Amino acid sequence: MDDRLLSFFYSFQFNPVYWGLAADERMDAQRKMMIDLAAANVHSDLYQVFPLDAQVDLLLWCSVPLTAEMTHEQFFQMAARLLMPYRQLVTPKLIWWGMTRPSDYARGKSAQEIDPLDGQRSRYLVVYPFSKTAEWYKLSRDTRQGMMNEHIRIGHQYPLIKQLLLYSTGLQDQEFIVAYETDDLSQFSTLVAELRGSEARRFTSIDTPVITAIYHTPEETLALFI
Repeated sequence: MDDRLLSFFYSFQFNPVYWGLAADERMDAQRKMMIDLAAANVHSDLYQVFPLDAQVDLLLWCSVPLTAEMTHEQFFQMAARLLMPYRQLVTPKLIWWGMTRPSDYARGKSAQEIDPLDGQRSRYLVVYPFSKTAEWYKLSRDTRQGMMNEHIRIGHQYPLIKQLLLYSTGLQDQEFIVAYETDDLSQFSTLVAELRGSEARRFTSIDTPVITAIYHTPEETLALFI
């Protein structure tokens, strides 16, 4: 088994069945969800999305190292067992997943790289799918490296913003999942605006939809939806 981490993003909305329950029944359902999350053999973080997005209430981010004991198949079996009991109460919206691997363009591990397993979460998480155009892959390696050097240089000007790049080429509609952590949404928006002025931007095929989410403790997050 290669040394990779699998990250899984599950966004969902509470449906009319959930909102038709009495408040104490909604609290009971939330408590059961918390127990089930704690019992799962994965690292997970729960985020508030609504009212930042009208279609999504919560985002669940799960991450596991891929090992002989936790293969892709075993992870998705576990995820199905965890999520299926709540399908009558929630409507899944977007499901994104991918794996880490060494960067094709950067040397070594950056201090700005997110470690999903370290338990240290920033206030905000921004996640979106990403794909390059076919023309990008027809460029020479040196040409692509030069443009990515500019991209990396811009990112280093914002040292408090961290990034995780997940590879999903051939496995979902997009080629990558990009996740950023930040404590300052205004600064993050400035970074994105600068990146969109870079040369590599011309070769972007997909970088939407975007989910922006807020981190609280799971209890605080769920309490918003009683």
